[in-house]
Amino acid sequence: MTYPAPARIVIATRESRLALWQARHVRDRLRAIHPRASVELLGITPRGDRVPDQPLSEIGGKGLFVKELETALLDGRADLAVHSLKDVPMDLPEGLALTAILTRENPFDAFVSNRFAGPDALPPGAVVGTSSLRREAMLRAAWPHLAVRPLRGNLDTRLRRLDEGGFDAVILAAVGLIRLGFQDRIRAVLPPERLLPAPGQGALGIEMLASRGDAAAWLAPLHDEATALCVRAERAFSRALGGSCRIPLGGHARIVGGELRLRGCVASVDGRRVLAGDARGTPGDGEALGARLADDLRSRGAGALLDEAVRP
Repeated sequence: MTYPAPARIVIATRESRLALWQARHVRDRLRAIHPRASVELLGITPRGDRVPDQPLSEIGGKGLFVKELETALLDGRADLAVHSLKDVPMDLPEGLALTAILTRENPFDAFVSNRFAGPDALPPGAVVGTSSLRREAMLRAAWPHLAVRPLRGNLDTRLRRLDEGGFDAVILAAVGLIRLGFQDRIRAVLPPERLLPAPGQGALGIEMLASRGDAAAWLAPLHDEATALCVRAERAFSRALGGSCRIPLGGHARIVGGELRLRGCVASVDGRRVLAGDARGTPGDGEALGARLADDLRSRGAGALLDEAVRP
């Protein structure tokens, strides 16, 4: 079906500096594709940004970053919402869909420090800040001599806390640092063998009403199918394990020589137990591979780790 060119496109976005960079990136690409359209941003401050001092696992999870943007889609105030895909819950509200996924940038975590070159250089008791249970658990597993402390807030806030001396190092998504021009702050990019990223990390997802075939057509030139195949496998793995910010879980997929290779892990919160595994297959079978890998980890005891993570 052929749809008319859009006259106006409204993009819902969080109002943090990184979220606005991402929304403007999508806006500018849409303006290039549809030069006659008015492409506007609708800034929203979701609850996840209004309570920066509490751990996400205690106030409702990463869904707090997207729920109010989804409301703007459902009530017609916006046509699209731009998300960091790692912040999007595994199950979307009825009637909404992730219609376009942009080419993924650096998916890994970055080590940032003013004094040390990498985690292996940190002395016993060094304080490392992080905003996620996944990073906390895997840091404890790989570097048990460190003191891992919670650190929330936007990117600028976390870097300022580091510079003020409250932390010896912080762990942040490399892509956010790169997008905001802080790539020089990265001392080391942590390999997935030591710190597996969150499912979807490094990719932007565009959400809209599932019924909006017109909006899906407007976005089609932005969609990268290779990234989407990898992300679907990662999200399927996470979904099968009940993935949320209360579960220390990582997943990363890539396509090598026409084969999709997925690695996933789940850990105890204290990092003393980590279960990891791999699955390989054709790229189009990514969701089945994700479910299969989750079943493999459950067969090796992941259920007990998951129960422990979600227990009040």
